[in-house]
Amino acid sequence: MNTFTLIFLAALFASLALEFWLAKRHAHHVRTHRDRVPEEFSGVITPETHRKAADYTLAKLKVIEAGRAWNAVLLLIFTLGGGIDAIDHGLDRFDLGPISHGVTLILTVMLLMSLAELPLSIYQTFVVEEKFSFNRTTPAQFVKDLLLQGALSLAIGAPLLALILWVMESAGPWWWVIAWAILMGFSLLMSWAYPTLIAPLFNKFTPLEDAQLRARIQRLLQRCGFKSQGIFVMDGSRRSGHGNAYFTGLGSNKRIVFFDTLMEALEPEELEAVLAHELGHFKRRHVIKMLLTSAVLSFAGLALLGWLAQQPWFYEGLGVSRPSNATALLLFMLILPVFSTFLQPVLAWIQRKYEFEADEFAAALTGADPLVRSLVKLYRDNAATLTPDPLYAAFHYSHPPAAIRIAHLKRAGGKRETVAA
Repeated sequence: MNTFTLIFLAALFASLALEFWLAKRHAHHVRTHRDRVPEEFSGVITPETHRKAADYTLAKLKVIEAGRAWNAVLLLIFTLGGGIDAIDHGLDRFDLGPISHGVTLILTVMLLMSLAELPLSIYQTFVVEEKFSFNRTTPAQFVKDLLLQGALSLAIGAPLLALILWVMESAGPWWWVIAWAILMGFSLLMSWAYPTLIAPLFNKFTPLEDAQLRARIQRLLQRCGFKSQGIFVMDGSRRSGHGNAYFTGLGSNKRIVFFDTLMEALEPEELEAVLAHELGHFKRRHVIKMLLTSAVLSFAGLALLGWLAQQPWFYEGLGVSRPSNATALLLFMLILPVFSTFLQPVLAWIQRKYEFEADEFAAALTGADPLVRSLVKLYRDNAATLTPDPLYAAFHYSHPPAAIRIAHLKRAGGKRETVAA
């Protein structure tokens, strides 16, 4: 142990204490308001639906808390408990080269952590989601998804890790600048390729068949100057009863995707309003802004790693006796979430701000009422709580809480009507 060990342990337990305190507040707030529908939703959300949302939120929260505690235990086992060190020395018997050794070390630790977290994932899917009638995943589908995700992680992750480790080995003290450029290029490439090369491996995407709805959406896209590769319906109902819609891809490879569950739940003008909200993200350049934010944070993180990799106390303080580029990268990836916990409220605030702006855009384009109706249906059908703890939401919600969001939308709709008049 050294001073950095104490700093690491202090940050870990402080982040855990903060998260558990926030979770306790959230659970208390949701439980306290379980039997009373907020006044603004009293005409559209039944008491039974409201209670289901509260119970679902509390059940998920227990899994999240258990996962957080278990992840902390795993982190301590692999760092101060000597797990990384044992695997690192154990791989010596295979006489691998430095880069192959490093890639194998990182992938082995990630695989073991994923396997250790698997029981909670199974419980979430087949107990919690099943209990609230959301799960539609079969055990066979669950296993197939796991194997496919693992194969993709290996096929894509191993070469990328090898390239980063080679750069760390051969590019000198400024290796982290080159590594940052590689990671940013890889991120853009994956964003471009995901819609057509990766997503279809997991789901079926069918061109939207409803001619009237398609024409309606095309008119909306033309008004916004948005060009996409197509409008698709995804068979989300194969795995879950939750509904959603999203844009994916970059440049000429952009796609608009509706979950089939969403198509069943919303009316055409409500689907148009949901799409208008997503178009708001496009028109307000939120995707580009988030990419730039990610680029800045990645640049700062890799600069920090470039310095830490040269400090013996970094390895000693985290239970690693043999410094290497691979152990530096692995340790940094493992401990980064501990220290970044305290950035969560800032990033969440930025995301909520973008959601408000997208809502305002949609209200100006299609009116506030259709989007309000669609959101209420989504809250209802997805069993999203209407009464989150404000402080918990400030830390963890990327979207504004329901009451705040709808009140903001109604004000935006009123402004639109005033302007139109």
